Amino acid sequence: MSDHRTPDPAQLRAWLHGAAQQDAAAFRKLYDATSARLYGFALRVLGRRELAEEALQDGYIAIWNGAAGYQAHLAAPMTWMTTIVRNKALDLLQRSGRQAGIDAEQFDGKVAEALHDPRATPIETLALSRDASALAYCMSVLEGVHRQVLGLAFFHDLSHSDVAQQMALPIGTVKTWIRRSLDKLKTCLEKGAPR
Repeated sequence: MSDHRTPDPAQLRAWLHGAAQQDAAAFRKLYDATSARLYGFALRVLGRRELAEEALQDGYIAIWNGAAGYQAHLAAPMTWMTTIVRNKALDLLQRSGRQAGIDAEQFDGKVAEALHDPRATPIETLALSRDASALAYCMSVLEGVHRQVLGLAFFHDLSHSDVAQQMALPIGTVKTWIRRSLDKLKTCLEKGAPR
């Protein structure tokens, strides 16, 4: 963990694929290669070690459980994992009752600040920025309710049945909307977001 540079995305994808196959050794390598960076991110966002450690632990549990659902065409591995840790951090703030002191815009500003890694090379910073911008643009072109269903499933790590319950929709509808939305995102990302 002494090297804080972002590991090779192809290697991270291979380890995520291994984790999806329940390969504990691959998951351990993924953890060793990314945990210092994700912990630093969580600490900058939350400001307290114990909360950052909890967000990181919750994040890696979600990464292990969600590795089979990772889709490389939607986001780079570090972008995907950082999003999971971001959402776990936000969940912690809500659960701890501190949400009243932080509004969403302020929290997202802290996240953006935390994403800026002074050790990152300009190419790494540009790649993360482009990935995030492209994904944000493609999410914005989805219908509002489809975007919400997709966000609950992937960014808040809810199961399809939990999304259906929260949105008061039939589970079949949720599954269809998620599948169609993922197809639309894939098409949008392949075309490339406007610059």
